[in-house]
Amino acid sequence: MQNRYIILVILIMVFIHVLESQLLPPSNETAQDALEQSPRHGEFIDVALPEGEHPVKSWVVYPERPTRAPVIIVIHEIFGLTDWVRSIADDLAQNGYLAIAPDFISGLGPDGGGTESFELRDDVVRAIRSLTPEDVIKRLNAVRDYALTIPAATEAIATIGFCWGGTMSFHYATAQPELNASVVFYGASPDSERLHSVKAPVLGLYAEDDARVNVTIEPAVEEMKRLGKVFEYYIYDGAGHGFVRQQEGRDGANRSATELAWEQMFIFLHQHLE
Repeated sequence: MQNRYIILVILIMVFIHVLESQLLPPSNETAQDALEQSPRHGEFIDVALPEGEHPVKSWVVYPERPTRAPVIIVIHEIFGLTDWVRSIADDLAQNGYLAIAPDFISGLGPDGGGTESFELRDDVVRAIRSLTPEDVIKRLNAVRDYALTIPAATEAIATIGFCWGGTMSFHYATAQPELNASVVFYGASPDSERLHSVKAPVLGLYAEDDARVNVTIEPAVEEMKRLGKVFEYYIYDGAGHGFVRQQEGRDGANRSATELAWEQMFIFLHQHLE
């Protein structure tokens, strides 16, 4: 009887683990396996920029669904278009969205390459920091224009960004009035004087132990409220900056934050894109 009880407990634990895994996106440690095991169609495409500039290499993943899908543009961290970012796009496609992850430093690397052409991560960071806000908006607009031409896509488009990308996701909401939603993972908020032009609802998802970013939340909350605009936000106890990529860190706090944030993100996206 006792052995049967132990077996039952083990089976329940395995079931819970599998269920939790389905609710979580890949971490940096599991990204490569997730990409290799994905049944979805993903491909690299080149998005043209105006005036003959180097095109933006982008990873596109299509969901398996019978109807056209809303589009999510995934804005990478300051570490560039990595396997982890591509796996996040694949996870979004698994949940029914057509995901596009641009490499914002396309053409800026050795021999005209992008993230993959740099040997050192510090060089990737340096290249990304060389981009102006105008550079980022131009690339995002080009990717958005491309998305609107995809037959399998609807006209509903959101951005999701992480770290540097989170900052750019909120920044893009100040510059693109046709954006349908903006999700910010632990990225700094724009200056208050820029928020008057925001049309899209914004969702901010933050770590408790991230003062550099978090000091920018309250001024944005107050100004967005004064302007009558939508800015939902959550701060997760014990989590650190980059918690979605580093889910194995902080004795479970990052994993817990990721699970909550991912669920809240999909609720938000369904509300504003479907």
